[in-house]
Amino acid sequence: MAYGTNATRSVGVERPSRELVNELPALVTRLVRDEMKLAQTEMARKGKRVGAGAGMLGGSGLLALYGVACLLACAIAAISLKLQVWLAALIVGAFVLLVAAIVALVGRTSLKKSTPPVPRQAISSVKADISTVKARAHR
Repeated sequence: MAYGTNATRSVGVERPSRELVNELPALVTRLVRDEMKLAQTEMARKGKRVGAGAGMLGGSGLLALYGVACLLACAIAAISLKLQVWLAALIVGAFVLLVAAIVALVGRTSLKKSTPPVPRQAISSVKADISTVKARAHR
């Protein structure tokens, strides 16, 4: 039986180094191409999830805006029973700006701590491939 045939490869018989070195460029090219496909698939899947989540958050944000506007009008009306209307609106407006500043600071801190979206599966797979190649090269 000749080296390099499918039957030899399936039973695990080791092939000569010359043959392995000749196949190396094609194998590396295929490996890189497969890893790129994995990364692309993973990023597309994550992108779809991000898009759907962002759309839902945007819709809920719009509804929340209308709800908050109603509550603010209610607060101004309630305070205006004891104070002048302009003073009630000033108090409620200042409170809303204070809450907005706090939320902005918390959001900024959260963004600084977040990491950019990366294809984690593809990266770990490439690292495993590199360590396997290094281990086999040291034999």
